[in-house]
Amino acid sequence: MNLDYIIREPKNITSKTPVLFMLHGYGSNEQDLFSFRETLPSDWLIISYRAPRDTQFEGYSWYDIDFSNPENFVDVPQAKESLQAILESILSVINHYGLTESPVHLCGFSQGGILCYALALTHPEMFSNVACLSCYPEEKLLVNTVKEKKKLEHLRFFVSHGTDDAVIPLEWGRKAADLLYDLGCYFTFREYMSGHGVNQKNYLDLMDFFSKQN
Repeated sequence: MNLDYIIREPKNITSKTPVLFMLHGYGSNEQDLFSFRETLPSDWLIISYRAPRDTQFEGYSWYDIDFSNPENFVDVPQAKESLQAILESILSVINHYGLTESPVHLCGFSQGGILCYALALTHPEMFSNVACLSCYPEEKLLVNTVKEKKKLEHLRFFVSHGTDDAVIPLEWGRKAADLLYDLGCYFTFREYMSGHGVNQKNYLDLMDFFSKQN
């Protein structure tokens, strides 16, 4: 499965150029998080993916969601298929640009954030800084989580959630703090007076997180 994406290239690309991969939420598209590029470091390579599946009301998804059945909220086979496609594409991009010494960052919203947890915690050696927005760690996608603290200690997580999120409950989002704490990961967990989205304060804090990782 080849994923479509849009890209912002910096003026100069070296083996150490930081790269940020973005994963949008259910029903959205690759333009959504790509709007963040204006305030992200200008020397970063930025890639925003389009999820492979069409949704009912335009937009795209990484996997189907059964909103009527919390036990089968996630279509696990589809999610694993998307995770594999993302991994393969990330490795392809790194190889194409010769990013042999580059820090590799992730930013995901909602469904995309769920996949960011899975990517970072099952392949921690690949990633540096991970922003998980309005989402939660899905246990069904974390069965192969790396548990050795030595392999996780370089990761940095920024986790945010709206107090009035009607799509993914705040309680689900708070599970991330417990999980990351138990794994010994470095993380910031912040709650904002918002719904299922990123308000201005959240956005500024997110940009501050990434600007410090340059």
